[in-house]
Amino acid sequence: MPNLQTKYLGLNLRNPLIVGSSGLTDSVEKIVELEKCGVGAVVLKSLFEEEITLEYEKLQKEANENGMSNEALDYLDFKIKQDNLNKYLTLIKEVKEKTFIPIIASIHCFSAHEWLYFAKKIESAGADALELNVFLSPADRTLKTTEKELLYVNLAKKIKAEIKIPVALKISFYSASLSQLIVDLSNVGIDGLVLFNRFFSPDFDIDNFKILHTSFLSSTNDYIMPLRWISMLSGIVGTDFSATTGIHNGQTVLKMLLAGAKTVQIVSTLYKNGTFYLQTILDEMERWMEKHGFETIAEFRGKMAQQKTNNPEVYERMQFMKYFSGYQK
Repeated sequence: MPNLQTKYLGLNLRNPLIVGSSGLTDSVEKIVELEKCGVGAVVLKSLFEEEITLEYEKLQKEANENGMSNEALDYLDFKIKQDNLNKYLTLIKEVKEKTFIPIIASIHCFSAHEWLYFAKKIESAGADALELNVFLSPADRTLKTTEKELLYVNLAKKIKAEIKIPVALKISFYSASLSQLIVDLSNVGIDGLVLFNRFFSPDFDIDNFKILHTSFLSSTNDYIMPLRWISMLSGIVGTDFSATTGIHNGQTVLKMLLAGAKTVQIVSTLYKNGTFYLQTILDEMERWMEKHGFETIAEFRGKMAQQKTNNPEVYERMQFMKYFSGYQK
C-alpha cells in the first residue's frame, strides 16, 4: 500500500489532507470525528480580530450613550479580548488531550497590535503551529502596493521573533509582485505559505436592484490559481506550500502535490459530501499512486513544477492567441 505520509511546517502528518479553518474545526467533537475519518491535520477555526473589534465597538457605543468612563471602556476592551482568547486556548488544550494529529491554531488579523501576545498564549496552550490569515484589502487606496507588502513581511518578522512553533501565512493573490512577496516572506523565515485566501464577491439582482453574495463554498475550478503559483515557485523558495481553494477530490489533491505543495486544505467538499469523504479522497490517491508505481509522495511531489519542465513559459503566459486563434463556433 502506498505511503501517504508527509511533512509540513516540520510536523509529521499521516497524509497531506488538512481540514482548513472553518465551522468543521470549531469544537473538540468535530475534530475527533475528523481524526477518525483520516485527516492528516486540522487548522482550528480562526480567532478573528475583526469580530473582537466589532464586539468592542458595539459595547463602546452603548457605554458612551450611558456615560461610562474611559477606565470602564478600557476594562471592557481587555475583558472581551481575554474572554475570546481564553475560549480559544481551552479549545486547543482539550483537542490536544483527545487527538494525536497536529493542531494548527489560526488568527485572522489585519494588524499586528494585540496578536503578538495572543500568539505567545496560543503557543503556551500547546498548538503545534500557527497560521496567520492576513487580510489587507486590495481596495484600500490609502496604502501603496509596496507599503502593503511590507506590512506582510514585518508581521512575519515580528511573529517569528516572538514564538518558536512553526508559522504559516495565508495570503491573497492580490499583489503587484506576488513572486517577490513570496520570496521575501521565505527569506524572513516564514515556515509555510497557504495559497490563497478566498474572498466573497458581490453579485447583482438586476430585477430587485439588490446586492447578493456569491456562493460561500468554492467551486471545482477555483484550484487553478494556487496550482499555477505553486507550480512556478515550488523548489525555488525555502518555505512549504499548502494549497487551498477549489480542492474537491483526490485528483485535484494530486495535482497540487505534483505542483510541489506539501499539503492541501479542504473545506467546501466536506460541507457538500460529509467528513467521511476524506477516506474517498485518500482511496483515490492510493489507487493513482499504485497505478503509476509510486510508493511515497516524495517520489512525485513537484514532478510538474516549472523548474522541472522543458516548457517553462507555459506557466507564465496565458497564450490565448495560441490556444484560441483557430477556435470556431
